[in-house]
Amino acid sequence: MSDGRRADARRNYARILAVAEEEVATHGANASLEQIARTANVGSATVRRHFPTRRALLEAVSAHRIEALCARAAELTGEGNSGTALMDWLEDVVAYCVSARGLAAALAYDGPVHENSCSAALEKAGDPLLLRAARDGVVAPEVTVGDLITLIVGIVLATEHHPDPAARADRLFRLAVAGWRPRN
Repeated sequence: MSDGRRADARRNYARILAVAEEEVATHGANASLEQIARTANVGSATVRRHFPTRRALLEAVSAHRIEALCARAAELTGEGNSGTALMDWLEDVVAYCVSARGLAAALAYDGPVHENSCSAALEKAGDPLLLRAARDGVVAPEVTVGDLITLIVGIVLATEHHPDPAARADRLFRLAVAGWRPRN
């Protein structure tokens, strides 16, 4: 089934995306677009035609991870203790963001004008978990999934260059969790 693009354009897109995934994994969100173009054996204009902004490239690179996190949220919705289900999902988001360089940057908000499809997908997926936890009194009712994603992004970006980023991010996230529990 064709997506409306020429076969060579589809091949270029797939090749650029594969190279971009490797470059972002190695160099993070600031991976060189010129290096991606050279490695993919295309011109930089071709990269920019497929991915007009760095954000568009990061979102494409992160798409399968976002889908997996959304599926995990659906899997946990309605299961067991609502607080545990929400925390399990958020811990998965932290772990994915630490292990998948560039994912935290893809989730970061860059202004009110830009639609952030990665964050929007996670917010939609996480809403049922958060609403259930709020209904059960585990989370303060004013907390949003967007708040929690922003917190995670900040923690992951702040620990990115730590000698053990996964342990540091997990520790800081656990410390922050107390702040989103309702006050008695």
